[in-house]
Amino acid sequence: MNSVTDQLRTYARSLGAVPGVYRMLGAEDALLYVGKAKNLKKRVESYFTRALDTRLAAMVDQIRRIEVMLTRTEAEALLLEAQLIKNLKPRYNLDLRDDKSYPYIHITGDAAFPWLRFHRGSKAAPGQYFGPFPSAAAVRDCLDSLFRTFRLRSCEDSVFKNRSRPCLQYQIKRCSAPCVGLISEPDYAASLRHAEWFLSGRSNQVVDEMIARMDRAASQLEYEQAADWRDRVSQLKRVQAKHYVSDAREDLDVIGFAQQGGTACVQILVFRNGLNLGNRSHFLRLPLDADLPEVRSQFLMQYYAEHECPSEVLLRDKPESPAALQQALSELVRRKVKLSYQPRSERLKWLELAERTAEQQLISRLQQAASLAQRFTALNALLGTGKSVRRIECFDISHTMGEATVASCVVFDEEGARKMDYRRFNISGITPGDDYAAMHAALRRRFKRLQQGEGTAPDLLLIDGGAGQLKQAFEVLDELGLPNILAVGVAKGEARRAGHETLIVGRNLREVFPGPESLASHLIQQVRDEAHRFAITGHRQQRGKARLRSPLEDIAGIGPKRRSQLLKAFGGIRGVAKAGIDELIQVAGVNRELAERICARMREA
Repeated sequence: MNSVTDQLRTYARSLGAVPGVYRMLGAEDALLYVGKAKNLKKRVESYFTRALDTRLAAMVDQIRRIEVMLTRTEAEALLLEAQLIKNLKPRYNLDLRDDKSYPYIHITGDAAFPWLRFHRGSKAAPGQYFGPFPSAAAVRDCLDSLFRTFRLRSCEDSVFKNRSRPCLQYQIKRCSAPCVGLISEPDYAASLRHAEWFLSGRSNQVVDEMIARMDRAASQLEYEQAADWRDRVSQLKRVQAKHYVSDAREDLDVIGFAQQGGTACVQILVFRNGLNLGNRSHFLRLPLDADLPEVRSQFLMQYYAEHECPSEVLLRDKPESPAALQQALSELVRRKVKLSYQPRSERLKWLELAERTAEQQLISRLQQAASLAQRFTALNALLGTGKSVRRIECFDISHTMGEATVASCVVFDEEGARKMDYRRFNISGITPGDDYAAMHAALRRRFKRLQQGEGTAPDLLLIDGGAGQLKQAFEVLDELGLPNILAVGVAKGEARRAGHETLIVGRNLREVFPGPESLASHLIQQVRDEAHRFAITGHRQQRGKARLRSPLEDIAGIGPKRRSQLLKAFGGIRGVAKAGIDELIQVAGVNRELAERICARMREA
């Protein structure tokens, strides 16, 4: 033991047997680890008196000092620990990568005929929100069932207000066409109420009301309408069989754990109002001798600090300090939360399902990681530069005839795609269709930040293009004083066949042909295809916004109020385009000069 370790052991012995949070600090006060303890003295001292695995021993060797913060209860210590881990992201703590919020179904509340939509993000818009759902696919599956059963509108207001006849959704019986008045406002409100009941777990009440309306239509000899209600009841019962689960009337999360080596998978089955909303996986990096009860506690506190906590959480085994954890979760969400263990009957089947899914997902993850590691090894051997490539950044450009040019930057490391580091750049101020200028602009914006100390430098910069695009990268890197970053161009092969690309390596433009069977080629294809997907998705979004933009917005002297007056006066943008100067000046606030500018802009559009 060195003198620093002796001092730390002495400090640990001086701590009281009280609850609190401790922070392990290394050189230059770099935060290594945050932990909580019911007994600070016993927990902190254990780091210096017991045998540790390689990872933890490496951490202890780096500790230079320890800070503690006392709390009144163990539950307070759990809350404080979760907050510090979330904000400070210590190097050796449980690594929970979850950079996306959960999606909801939103029923808008600001229209006579509200519409149902997929929603992710802030719940600031008026209306009702149902969820959270564990995945986007689960939301879309539920929305599909709702549209088929209740025939509510799915179109945005910009489409809804400009319809003159029913769309295809009406023809296939997924919408009741409120846009053209084929359903009255009270009848639409009744269908909307049924959808809200369904999402609130009152589907039996919906079925009873539908059957009553079916019987009423039959008694009035309206057999076609009665048959329609019969079909909708059958559809709703099929949905019930698919989504509803007995003995899950309250909100419930079922959590299954699987661990292998230093990686764990947590599988969460989500039930809300008796409705099975699906599942979601989370992967954790752990110390080799991780204490599983402690891991469960840390995961639950970190996870529910970011996501909605149900009234009950179901686990296989007790986490560390279950009473304190239950109290901490209750204080976190300001209502009672129940932790349940060792379930029986139907609940045991859910838990076993979650655990089997977690095991399968973990096996797949580890196999993918091993394959990815082999691909990185093959790439390093292929490039032969003597530098180890562990982080790759790839740039691609997407546009349509020069319109809405978007550049993408995707990042891969030895664990796969790092989506939190992805970036898009909307390119303007260049000659439309000039890919060289677009690449130069995107690279400069990315590496200007790196020059200023923001972000991490790549070991390999991939450019989707040939020698011309690659030279743009060298110009930017030289300009910003970053000449040591290895840049490689990916030139498309014969007939653009995947796997037949030529790599243009380094400043001497050395050409390398890995071939379709090369593991290095597989990695290059994977990264390049992801960059292309990310770029074209951004381009389509920008192009879509441009298509929806009114030409009136580009005319000086026309604000939102005057634009609205013009559209109302002529019945929409087509009417404005057909109007002459004499007709336009009849609108309040439009003089002859402005009318001439409007006509000129409409001819351009």
